[in-house]
Amino acid sequence: MMTMDFRRSMMMACGAALLALGGCVVQDKTDESEGQASTAQSQQTPAPGAAQQPAQPAAQPATPAPPPPDLRLEVNVDERELYVYRNDQRIATHKVAVGMREWPTRTGEWTIGQVVFNPRWTPPQEESWARDEEVKEPGDPENPLGVAQLVYDAPRSIHGTNEPESLGKAESHGSIRIANETARELARMVMEAGGARRDESFFQQTRQNRRERVEVAIPNPIPIRIVSGEDSGGSSGSDDDSGGSDTEKSKSKSGN
Repeated sequence: MMTMDFRRSMMMACGAALLALGGCVVQDKTDESEGQASTAQSQQTPAPGAAQQPAQPAAQPATPAPPPPDLRLEVNVDERELYVYRNDQRIATHKVAVGMREWPTRTGEWTIGQVVFNPRWTPPQEESWARDEEVKEPGDPENPLGVAQLVYDAPRSIHGTNEPESLGKAESHGSIRIANETARELARMVMEAGGARRDESFFQQTRQNRRERVEVAIPNPIPIRIVSGEDSGGSSGSDDDSGGSDTEKSKSKSGN
């Protein structure tokens, strides 16, 4: 009997020891998990004074493209006329002077990206006809560019003129001449349709101070097409006064 009691006592003692040991193991695992969590948290939290990573800027929405202008110009070299269209409806027709046979007006398609009030005329010294000419300042009565200039393929342009009697004829050196008041009107229309609107005082100032050159960029350039007769943008002309060979056309760089 004593042997059985001793054996039973030993078994009970071993069971208690195992339970105690198991509790320690559970406690050790809990401490280890807390230690790992503490370590992870310390790794995520920057030390005092550590450099902060800059925040990434938010993506900016794309700026929508402006709608195409509702205004466009067309010049018919053979007819010596300029047509103004709004939404494909012709709203005005103006007489113009175009290039002589030797200095023909170049045909093609461009956009008007600049308007100049009271332009300065600098003669193209590389052209034989201009070698003896002098610079004409804004407001000079002899300035061949008149009161306003619409630049579409610099230095090519539509501009006013100090020779209104030439309108309807082929008498320029490649540029397109138009009456001074019409040049002012067209310049204003191009500005308004092209996103460069100005108030009335601006235009009054350009009239009153003819000695001051004023340049205006057109954010949404205005289309212009220059054709010969029924041509839809080719480079040959059927009129003896305005046509010419390709070599002659290349000479038409800048005129008045």
